[in-house]
Parts: sequence; C-alpha cells; structure tokens
Amino acid sequence: MAAFSNAAASRNTIELAQTGKRDTLIALERKYQQRWQDEHIFEVNAPTLEETQGLSPTEIKEKYPKWFGNFPYPYMNGSLHLGHAFTISKIEFGAGFQRMLGKRVLFPHGFHCTGMPIKAASDKIIREMEMFGQDFERYQPDAPAPEVAAPTETASSAPGARNDKATKGKVAAKATGLQYQFQIMESMGVPRAEIKKFADPYYWVEFFPPICKSDNNAFGSRIDWRRSFITTDANPYYDSFVRWQANTLYSLGKIKFGERYTIYSPKDGQPCMDHDRSEGEALGPQEYTVIKMAVVEWSPAAKAEIEGKVGGRKVHLVAATLRPETMYGQTNCFVGPALKYGVFAVNDQEAYVCTYRAARNMAYQGAIKPQGHVNQLVEIDGAKIVGTKINAPFALNPEVYVLPMETVLATKGTGVVTSVPSDSPDDYATLMDLRKKPEYYKIEPSWASIDPVPVISTPAYGDMTAPALVQKLKIQSAKDAKQLAEAKEIAYKEGFYNGTMLVGEYKGEFVQDAKAKVRDSMVKQGLAIPYAEPEGLVISRSSDECVVALMDQWYLDYGEASWKATTEKLLAKANTYNSETRNGFEAVLNWLNKWACARTYGLGTKLPWDHTFLVESLSDSTIYMSYYTVAHFLQGGVINGSQTGPLGITPDQMTDEVWNYIFRDGPWPADATVPQDKVDIMKREFEYFYPFDIRSSGKDLIPNHLTFCIYVHAALFPEEKWPLSIRTNGHLMLNGQKMSKSKGNTLTMRESIEKFGADATRLSLADAGDGIEDANFDEKTANANILRLHTLVSWCEEMIKDDSKLRTGDKNYHDRVFEEEVNDLVNITKGHYENTNYKDALKYAFYELQSTRDWYREVTSDVAMHRDLVQHWIRTAALLVLPIAPHFSEHVWTLLGSPTSVQHARWPVTPPADRVIIDAGTYMRETTKTMRDAELSLLKKLTKGKGAAQAAAYDPKKPKAVRIYVATGFPEWQNACVQIVKDAYDEAADKVDDAKARDLLKERGMIKDKRAMPFIQAFKKRMSQFGASIAFNRTVPFSEVTVLTNFLPYLKRTLDLVDIEVLLADDAKTVEGPDFTKTIIDSAEPGSPAFEYRNV
Repeated sequence: MAAFSNAAASRNTIELAQTGKRDTLIALERKYQQRWQDEHIFEVNAPTLEETQGLSPTEIKEKYPKWFGNFPYPYMNGSLHLGHAFTISKIEFGAGFQRMLGKRVLFPHGFHCTGMPIKAASDKIIREMEMFGQDFERYQPDAPAPEVAAPTETASSAPGARNDKATKGKVAAKATGLQYQFQIMESMGVPRAEIKKFADPYYWVEFFPPICKSDNNAFGSRIDWRRSFITTDANPYYDSFVRWQANTLYSLGKIKFGERYTIYSPKDGQPCMDHDRSEGEALGPQEYTVIKMAVVEWSPAAKAEIEGKVGGRKVHLVAATLRPETMYGQTNCFVGPALKYGVFAVNDQEAYVCTYRAARNMAYQGAIKPQGHVNQLVEIDGAKIVGTKINAPFALNPEVYVLPMETVLATKGTGVVTSVPSDSPDDYATLMDLRKKPEYYKIEPSWASIDPVPVISTPAYGDMTAPALVQKLKIQSAKDAKQLAEAKEIAYKEGFYNGTMLVGEYKGEFVQDAKAKVRDSMVKQGLAIPYAEPEGLVISRSSDECVVALMDQWYLDYGEASWKATTEKLLAKANTYNSETRNGFEAVLNWLNKWACARTYGLGTKLPWDHTFLVESLSDSTIYMSYYTVAHFLQGGVINGSQTGPLGITPDQMTDEVWNYIFRDGPWPADATVPQDKVDIMKREFEYFYPFDIRSSGKDLIPNHLTFCIYVHAALFPEEKWPLSIRTNGHLMLNGQKMSKSKGNTLTMRESIEKFGADATRLSLADAGDGIEDANFDEKTANANILRLHTLVSWCEEMIKDDSKLRTGDKNYHDRVFEEEVNDLVNITKGHYENTNYKDALKYAFYELQSTRDWYREVTSDVAMHRDLVQHWIRTAALLVLPIAPHFSEHVWTLLGSPTSVQHARWPVTPPADRVIIDAGTYMRETTKTMRDAELSLLKKLTKGKGAAQAAAYDPKKPKAVRIYVATGFPEWQNACVQIVKDAYDEAADKVDDAKARDLLKERGMIKDKRAMPFIQAFKKRMSQFGASIAFNRTVPFSEVTVLTNFLPYLKRTLDLVDIEVLLADDAKTVEGPDFTKTIIDSAEPGSPAFEYRNV
C-alpha cells in the first residue's frame, strides 16, 4: 500500500536545509528492507517434530533457544505516531540483539479494532454527512457549529441543564485543534472524497492495518507478519479465540453478573471503560454517603423562589460525605454562594437540592426515578439558600442553618457540604471566618453560633482534631488552601486509623469499626443514601461527560482474594526491570476490583452467553499474545481471517475444547471435526514459544491492560506459562515538549522516517531514554545522526575499497591497546543490551566505539593504522549497532563481502579485556589532556602577569620541550591519611566513622595539617564512586614509564614539542638547576605525572 502520512504541518518541528545525505541513506534502507522481505528473514517457526524427536521440553529449549517479545497492539483509528515507535523500538532492539545470540526470535504485531473509538468516529462522520453533505460540501469554515441533540439521554429542558454536545468541540480541539471528524481525517491525509467510506466502521479496520504494516517495514522492524490479525468479529478466528477465553473465565467463576457502580456514558448507553475515553483514563467511581437534611424553614430569598413550585414534595438538602461517622458533630451546612443549584424531583413525595451534575449521577443510580431522567423543578442561586434551617440527621444539634462557603466546588460531591468543625479543618476555619465577619458574609450571627462538638478522640490531637491542627499549622483563614489541604489529610488519617467514637450508638468503638455501622444505620433509617460519581472528569470517545451508574452487568472479579494472591505470585516471579514498574503493579493490585467486561456499543466479540453484549476492548486483549503462536497456521497472514491458513482449519472447527487442548493442555475432544495431528502442530508452536519473554508498554497501561494481562494469565495458564517479564517506559516528548497536534509539535512514525531516515530515527529513539520517566526525541539529534551515519558509511567504504594506506605485519603497542579497547566495548555493550538499557548500549556501541577508533587513528598517524584491526573494527561496528541501526549494518556487512544478510550474524565472541592495557589506554588519553591543560594554565598565568620566574624561563613562541615526572609512591602524609580512613572504615556498614577519623588525626598529630581533611573528604568521595576496595588499592597496574615511552612520538607531534624527557620524580629531586621546580616535581603522584615546560 502507498505510504500514508499526516498531512498537517508540524509548526514546531525543524525543517532540514539539505537532504542529499539523508536521501542516500534512505535509498540504502529501502534496498535492504526489500531484501529482508524477499528472503522472509523474520519469519520464525518452532522446531519441527523431527528436530525435537526424543528431546524433553527442557532439552528442546536448550538446543533451540527462543525469545518472544511483544508490545500492546496499536489501535487502528489512525497512523502510528512516534510514541508508538518508541515503545515498538524496545522490542525491536531486543529482537535484533536476541537474534545475534542464536535464538529463534518471535516479534509479532497485531491490530486492535475492538471498542468504541472507531464506532464513535464513524458515527460522527455519519452525523457530519447529514449536516454538510456526502462530501461535506456544505461546510462553511466561519459558520457557527450546528447543535446535534444527544440521541440516548433523557433529560429535562430545565434552565442550567448541561448540553452534552457542548464538549464535542472541546474534546476535538484538545486532541487535534480541529472541530469535526472529517477535518481530522483530512489532517491525516485522507482525501475528502474518500472520507464517506469511513462512515462504515469496518472500513477503518481494512484501511489502517496495511498502513501500519508499511510504516513498520519502512522502520526496518523485524516482524513476522504471517502472525498478524485484526480483532473483533470481523475476524472469525480471533472471534472464536475470545469466545473461548470468555467462556473459560466464566466457567472458572472469574466472570460474574451483578449490580455494581461503573463509569457510564448516558449518550452511548453503556459503561465507558478506559480505552473508550478521550479524557479521564484510569479514573473510577468514588463512593460517598449522601446525608438527607430536610428543610425546616426556607430563608426568605429561597422561599420566594421555591414556594409553590415543588408539587408538595418534602425537600432535602443532600450532602455527599466520606465521613458519615462524624455526623453527630454537625453545627451547620455549607453551600457555594456563587454556585447554581437545582431542586430535583426524586419521586412524587421528595425532592433534592444539589447541583445538576450530582442529580445526573443520581439518576443513573436509582436514587432519582425514572432511570436516567433528571427533572429539575427549580433553579436557584446558592446565595439565596443561605439562612435556611434544616434537620441534621444524628447530630447532637438537630437543627442547624445553611451558611456560605466560597470553596465549595460544583465539580465534586453534590455542592452541599455538611459542617463538622471538630474534625474538619476546612469547616472549622470557615466557621471562624464567618463568626469574625458576619456582616461581610451577609449572615445572622446566630446562624453560626453553635460551637464545635466533640465526636472523635485521637491520641495525637485529643477531642478537637480540627482546631488543634489549625493552631498547629498556623492557619489564619479558609484562604490558606495549602495548609488546609495538609491539615485535612492529617485529620482524616488520624481520625480513621487512631480515633475512638465519643458519642452515639457506637460510643467507645474504633472509628474503623464504627464508620460502616453509622452509614448503614443512616441508610436503613432513610436519613442517607449511597452515592457515587467519577473521581474526576471523564469524557467518552463520543464526547459525552460520563456519570457513575449502578447497574446489573457482567464483570471480571478482579480483586477476589485467591485470584489476587495468584496474580501477586506471578508478579513476584516476573522481571519488571525497575522498582517503579513493580511498585506501580503492586499499587494497582491493592485497589483494583470488579471490572465491567461487556458493553452494548462499539466493535468486538459478542459475549457467548448473552449476545446483547460485546466483550469490551480491555477484556479481549489480555492473553492475545498466546494467539500469536498459532495465528499463522489459522489465517496464513490474511489479517481478517477471510481465508483458511496452511493447515486448512476453518473457524467453526476451533471449538472451546480445541482451544483448551492447545492452551490449557485439556483432553482431546472426541467430537472434534479437525484432525488432531494438525492441532498438535499448533500446540507444539504454543508450547515452544510460550511464555513470552518480555512485553514492553507505556507506563500508562499499568492501571488497566498490563494488570489485566497478568490477572488473566494467572487464571488461565499454569505457572510455567506465566509472563517472564514486563517492561514499561515513559511517554515520549518531542524536542523537550509534550507532543500535541494543536500546538504543531507532533511527528508520526512515517513522518520521522521520511524526514530523517529509518536508522537516524532509530538511533534517536534509542538515545531518548530507557527509564519509566518521560523520554525525549530531539530532532536536532536525529538530524545530526544523518551526518554521523553518512560519514561513517563513507569511511567504511573508503577503508574497505582501498586498504593500501594501512599497515600490515606485527602489531605495535597502540595496536594492542586499540584491540583490547574494542573487545572491552563489545562486552560492555552486550551487558547493556541484556538489561534493555538501549541508550547506554548505543553510547558504547556507536559513540564510544567511534571515539576509540578516532584516538587510534590519531595516535598511529605517523605509522598508519593496522589493516587487520581496521577490518576488525568495521566488522565490530556493524555488529554492535545492528539491533539499533540494521540498515547501516547490512550495508557494511555487504561491503565486507558476506553472501548472507547481517540479520543472520552472531554477536562477536571476545575474551575478557585485559584491564591493565585498558587502564593504560585511559592513562594515555588523560595524560594528553592534562599536559594540554598544564600548558594552558601556564600561559594564563603569563598573560595575567603572574609567575614572573616562569615567564623568564619559558616563551611559548620559541621551541619548547617538556619534562614528565613520574612518581613511584604517594607522599607520606597522604599514605598516613589513607591509613586513618582505613582504620575508621566499618566494612560491614560500608561507612567511614567520621568521629573516629578525627580522633585518629589528633592521636597521630595530623589534625593541624591543612592538607589532611580536604584529602580525606576527597578520598571518601572516591570510595563512594568506585567502592572501598578500589579506593584503598592505590597501585598503578602498569609501568607508567613504559607507557609514556611508547607514547612519546604522539605527544611530540600533537603538542608540537622539540623534546620530551621522562624522569622518575625521586631522581629529579636530586638534580639541582633552574629548570627543575621542586613544587612541580612534588605534585607528581602514581598515575598522575607532573609536567614542566621549558624552552630549548
């Protein structure tokens, strides 16, 4: 399929001035990509029956090692963006490395189509075609957006009622800066005349997967495309697989049916799960107790607004609280004076005063009848309710007044707040403010006259927790928001975990025990109702603000004790690569419970026992990694399963019993209509490749998909098939900023490849970072990588085509150093690849390896580099960076004359590097730098008029020479200091006892030596950097004189010296003369020679 890219200009991304070098690299990349596809290099199979004859499963794995890596299949409602490429790269780089270890590497890629996003977008296109015509020809850019009524929600037309369509533009603008779906499609490169086809949701699943495949191929991904598939019932094979999964979980008691709270979209008429949301992912229901406070006497202003308009109903102000046990201490009630409230009919007898948002939630929880219907009788300003007298259930003061509170939010709770100033710092601070200035707040002093009532006793704060905290934190008023937030958290935790009830039916009981009892008692007496709302703003893909609904539904019983325990065992065994990922999983396991696994709207597989429901998108994607192992046998690379695969098995033959035989080692079904030998082929494939070795994903999937994945694996598979590792990464920023289409700061995967080439993009993704924190793709780095690659390719071509300028024969000292340094980089790089630290792998495989070559080329410029070592370096360079930059490696491999692809190459086998020679090489580099720095320092002194004696002896414009002073031992005072540190060091604690070190300095007469303490502090720092054993071992493992002697020709050339002398510091001290400066000689230490310049 032709390349497909985002047509929208990225305003905040860089433009390339010249593209010749890039175009050369891209031409090579396309050439080798075609070769890999033609040779089917990335198609991998399990060993055949003949290959494994007589071998046990363990012996098979030892003889034919495998590696199976995967990542969450992307959603097919658009092209892959650079964030997708970043997550893909973690598996892609790993696949490249594991191939080099001789393993059979499986890297598959599926296409997720289940859920709401595609259906919601196609429905938008249908509505927009109705508004603007088949090709949107009636659209006027400057015309106001027409309003379209929400199709499913029943709501009154009461003043202040929210229009759910109002968020459509907001949500679209937040995502893309565009208002309509057809505009979004145009920005993605779809011609306007083609957009009408996307009104059919199944056209999306035909259109985008080939584009995704093309983009991955252009990236150089090592994917076995035979195993690809789309989800939903559009693929009968995958549909069968998901039905088996659902049936099995149901039979195991993991899927249940019952009434529970769930995030719900009234517009869509179904639960709105994480992947169905455009905003508010990972937010769940927050449960409250709503206290019913009957109106005793309206304030005059409220009476004028309400009287005669409620149909004789009894009216209650309803307040949502998380602390029902404190209701005994109510002294008043708060409303937001600037907020809009409504009086909402509950039934024919009762009405509630609250915000419209709260009433809308209640309407889907059975609190307001009929279901989903919000009947607002009156709208009233909060300020007019102030002064109303109400009943306070359970309160020791049964009648209290409504008072104003400016911090009440319309977006949280009901907008009505009970006031318990003994235990709520916010309530106490506000009450004190009102008492100080009743006229300012327009209240009668008597309304705020009730003093705080002791309700709970705590060890830390006594009977009045809130007043004590307000005083302790020096809170002056209700405007001290930061301190009040801190006080609120302390008060809640102290009261709940350490509090004891002082009043009421449960007096003397711990708050932890009494809390639920008080709540149940209030509900039973009709003084309170259960209530829930979303933890924050949740917007569905259809642009609907979601509510919490109490509904009968099918749910996965996550959180059930035994299932949770098994899942925790799985997590404990798995490698998560960093503690942050493990902590994230553990936190989710502690709060996750019942999850709605079915919906009625969208695309997907029908629930096998209830076809009115579809399996939702986060529940049909938990174990599909196992389906990769058999997909190619069933579908043969036809992603929608419209053709039978190489085994000739039809979808109807894949019964639950057959799936159970393959994946759960169940018995062979006697009524199977498929030959067992064919199914055994699939079973062997699964047994060989499973469990998967690594799953890589963004960290944002820990609260849902990744945790669901380990839950369902724990339920369906035996322990030996549990995932071996899960790796998570942060989000990818672009040029240091969050990617945003509306801000013009975005790149698709295809755009980056076309802009920088595949390898330059891949190098930059590796360089972006590996941790769980957000990474950064820097376009300047990507642009620089084009030059780096082109320059390196040209140099390799030059060296391979014409080696006449290179040296042959015996190897010299610098050859040995170079060879050992290359071997050392091979081993260091391997360790980083093994640990999936690709940024560090790139550092050593690409940057450090070239720096090593550059030094070797420079230091041997007088005699030329050795031909064998140059060829060895080129070969090594191609292999070490192969996982990350395979196109470069393939080109170099071809230049080296290999008849087979570099993708078949193995990791270079090298002996452990000789550390003595490695250290000598480091010594040469550091010595060169130190000598340059020493001369620069001398020149600065001369320029500033300092060092008159040196000025008389040294003129930088005249011929110059240098003496190098080599010390064979450290100064005695330093040795004494090191011994003191050693004597004060506690090996078990790995810590120096500073007090003991000071005592030893006094004891040994060194406390007044001004050099001692700075030296000891510096030495301790070295201990923390390199470890105690290395720090205490102060010997130099090589002969400095020998190294310097081999090094002198280079030093003379690079520093423009007439002569260099190497002298032992002890010998130099015995020489008398003006050219031998004692302070310089004394500064020499083992491994750190001193230098003295002079004219000759």
